[in-house]
Amino acid sequence: MTPEHKRLASSARLLLSSAAWALLAACGEESPEPQRQDIDASAAEDAALDGADAPEEDAAADAAPEAPPTEVLLLDDARITSEQDQPNFQNVTAAFTLPAGPWADARLVVALRSTCYPFEQWRDDPPPAGHNWPASCDAFDRNFEFTLDDPQGPEDPPGIELVRAITPFGGPMDFEVDVTDLANALPGEHTLRAHITTWGDGEGRVSGSRGGWNVSARLVLTPGEAPRRVLAVIPLYNGSLGADQGTQRFTFTLPEGTTAARLEYRTTGHGGAQDSSCIGPAEEFCERTHRLLVDGSTFTTLNPWRDTCEPLCTLATTDALGGSLEYCEQNPCGAISSVRAPRANWCPGDITPPFTALPDAWATPGEHAFGFAVAGVKPGGSWRTSAVVFALGDPE
Repeated sequence: MTPEHKRLASSARLLLSSAAWALLAACGEESPEPQRQDIDASAAEDAALDGADAPEEDAAADAAPEAPPTEVLLLDDARITSEQDQPNFQNVTAAFTLPAGPWADARLVVALRSTCYPFEQWRDDPPPAGHNWPASCDAFDRNFEFTLDDPQGPEDPPGIELVRAITPFGGPMDFEVDVTDLANALPGEHTLRAHITTWGDGEGRVSGSRGGWNVSARLVLTPGEAPRRVLAVIPLYNGSLGADQGTQRFTFTLPEGTTAARLEYRTTGHGGAQDSSCIGPAEEFCERTHRLLVDGSTFTTLNPWRDTCEPLCTLATTDALGGSLEYCEQNPCGAISSVRAPRANWCPGDITPPFTALPDAWATPGEHAFGFAVAGVKPGGSWRTSAVVFALGDPE
């Protein structure tokens, strides 16, 4: 793999070695307005005779209180570890009940925390002898994903991907995503899985020997009229597409009453293969053409690429490790130039939103098809991809 930037950490200084670049290349892995109560004319006249407030003021004072949001706790500072003998190795799950709506708005709110940062924590949790990082610290950017209802058997549909994100280099991360349509369509019992592709470095040179992350997540559900009528949520694919896998094809049925269907297609490139046409190891640093098919015909082509990572590197300095160190606030353990580098549709420390579309061909109920292909994927690289269809109907 291509060496890049040396930046190992010790209690005195923080550096990242060429091995870090190898791991980097492989990491790929509003509330509704309150409604006024009506006040009849006689009540208004009585109020005026009694010298009371104007009817409009009475209406505001007497209005029924707005229902507060409902919160569902999913994960509370749950540890995802790189230790392969632990039950929460790279994954943690939560069973929960999604209350029936209708919901005007639903948000998945996530907080990710790392023992790598702030650096002052190293005073209480120093690197073991001969290591450069605290044992519990994962210093790299890793795949960070949330899925709903993973399959339990070969005949089950794929899990529904809710979020595609990449962790920062050893730093905290907070975000929320809109899951309103899913919340209105799928009340009931579910299982959520949070996944981070975290790995330990036994020698503690480029990352902690037992690194991991702490994840908290909750649903915030705001009562009110649903913005859309969602008839079905249909997951089609959730996996990694490697080299020479050709076109992936899926058939599905849109239910009666469907007048539109929304596609959500998430994809990011990862891996450490060599490709001279790319700016770095494939597929993390490669631009590839994705062809999407709707009912057997090419619907569109995409070139998933992200060249807007610089805002995730606000420069700061610290002397907590002895001597002055310049680093990125949002990605404190990463080499500055690496944090800012363009990538295959992702940036360290950010979510990757889906490509969305409303194909005209999917505006009727019945049997339909979807497919996708990625050109030029190299052996050793992959495109982490998911596809979900939301069947929509006219308001009742």
